[in-house]
Amino acid sequence: MKNTPNYIKSLLLPSTKPPQGRKAWSIDLETVWLPFLTSTNLMGDTAIPHDALGAPLRLAYDKDGSVKFNRNGRPITKIAKPIAQTVSLVRENFVANLKDYASSVAEAHSDAFNKQIVLQRKAGEPIIQHDNNEMDKAIQLQIDQALAEAEKTKEAEAVTEANSTEPVNEPEKEAEAVTA
Repeated sequence: MKNTPNYIKSLLLPSTKPPQGRKAWSIDLETVWLPFLTSTNLMGDTAIPHDALGAPLRLAYDKDGSVKFNRNGRPITKIAKPIAQTVSLVRENFVANLKDYASSVAEAHSDAFNKQIVLQRKAGEPIIQHDNNEMDKAIQLQIDQALAEAEKTKEAEAVTEANSTEPVNEPEKEAEAVTA
């Protein structure tokens, strides 16, 4: 008997449209960063200017002051500097916390940690070997295809050369008179 609500089932279905929002550190600016940073401002943890939060996307400018455009002619936008700096700070702190946590666990449980590493390496060996074998096969296939292409090209050139070996009548040079 399945009693899973439809709203849960819909979460498990593949999405046909990728999210369209602007990202900062692969996290949506509008739905995550702006509410978070507004909250941190409210609580006094940050002091991001209201104009940065109110207009988080800005036009990018060249050194001469003109608007930057990408290759297809669209203007380039960037995230307001105070927001970008705060996101970078959060990222750096997140990475530091991850490293600290891993280091403290490795130090506190060194034997178990080392056993985990050994188990992971052993479990990964067949995958690495399989990938290496598949890569070797793929490279060999590319080499074989390149050699076959080269052989076809060589044969085509030989046929073209054989067809163009008709005798060419060149005008004979007249003997020059030698005067002494």
